[in-house]
Amino acid sequence: MKIRPLYDRVVVRRNEEEETTSGGIILAGSAKEKPNQGEVVAAGDGKLLDSGEVRALAVKVGDKVVFGQYAGSNTIEIDGEELIIMGESEIYGIVE
Repeated sequence: MKIRPLYDRVVVRRNEEEETTSGGIILAGSAKEKPNQGEVVAAGDGKLLDSGEVRALAVKVGDKVVFGQYAGSNTIEIDGEELIIMGESEIYGIVE
């Protein structure tokens, strides 16, 4: 995969969607909620500050992150895989 996001943007691969509920009920495609966790697969150089300096990102490639339900409205498909492009500010935290 070849993609390099600019500035404070990151590319995230969503975790797999749940097929069944905890009670064992199989969900139809339209009833599934998209997971709000994923893995950072690419990250930009950092946030461009008003002073002209670049602040490094707090996340790096390989980090498992949590983001909001509607974060990353920009999706792309590369090598048959759906990825999300979002700003670093849309990420709530890193799962350790």
